[in-house]
Amino acid sequence: MTIKEAQQAVDQWIKQYGVRYFSELTNMAVLTEEVGELARVIARKYGDQSFKPGEKDNLGEEMADVLWVLLCLANQTGVDLTVELNKSIEKKTRRDSRRHIDNPKLLA
Repeated sequence: MTIKEAQQAVDQWIKQYGVRYFSELTNMAVLTEEVGELARVIARKYGDQSFKPGEKDNLGEEMADVLWVLLCLANQTGVDLTVELNKSIEKKTRRDSRRHIDNPKLLA
């Protein structure tokens, strides 16, 4: 699935099952909540915390939840994430083409 197809799939689902998009502000709050849930799993899986009883290692599920809400926000604000991601890659390549390669901290 391409990014464009993902945006279309989310839009189709919202129109068929979701009644309408939540407001942009609500979706921003939901995105923040989902990022927090992702952070919790990463802290337990890769950090010093351990999973509490009943918690599960659902890293992929939490990443997909973050992506879902980001796709919703893109759709409702008219952002083509394919175009914007390509622009971001080009910008980072121009700006950082030597930055990480020349960073001695990354060579250790």
